[in-house]
Amino acid sequence: MSEPLAVPKRALAIGAHPDDIEFGCGATLARWAEAGCEAHLLVLTDGSKGTWDANADLGALVATRRAEQLDAAAALGAHEVHLLDVVDGDLETTRSIVAEVCAVIRAARPDVVLGHDPWKQYRLHPDHRNAGWITLDAIVAARDPHFFPDQPHPHHRPDALLLFEAEVVDHHEPVAEPALDAKVEALLRHRSQWRSTHGIDQDPEREIAAFSARVRADTTVAGGRLAESFKLITEL
Repeated sequence: MSEPLAVPKRALAIGAHPDDIEFGCGATLARWAEAGCEAHLLVLTDGSKGTWDANADLGALVATRRAEQLDAAAALGAHEVHLLDVVDGDLETTRSIVAEVCAVIRAARPDVVLGHDPWKQYRLHPDHRNAGWITLDAIVAARDPHFFPDQPHPHHRPDALLLFEAEVVDHHEPVAEPALDAKVEALLRHRSQWRSTHGIDQDPEREIAAFSARVRADTTVAGGRLAESFKLITEL
């Protein structure tokens, strides 16, 4: 395993849906933000399919999920949230989407980018797969001045890419209790997802405790250490 990264001056986490970033790297972002990192979140879709209710008002759901994402980012100590609002489920690796993500990278100028691992085997959700490919393609575009030369910010090359939900884990970022607490709190602020994703429905007090325990278990590595797991790529 590689050594933990130095706290970056700026970081950009890219997720397919509201709450993906919190699940994938929320504690790392919270720790870095507490240490002075300018943490940016980029959410690619509007979360409009995030309900099991066939009769749901999807316009209202989008507004709710937007507010929840902003609230969750505040719980992590994030500096700014960028929302692309692609229709949930319709995310594709197109030139226009890559250009939009490239523009965010060039504007935010992160030292570290975090995102979905597109090489994860047996991943069902197309948005998660495509979010990973979009992130990779946008990093390549952002570093090269001949991609999208009309964009207002100059080209930018991050120092490192951390892929969460990684097929091959070779890097851990340590997590202290306050950062883990911030991750759980940020996830709980996605109230619309309690039933469908968090397993919180009939008995909130008990089920919130069980959800928190699950997040802790998922943030525990060999030897009982608290850490989030990634694939680290530095040749960008």
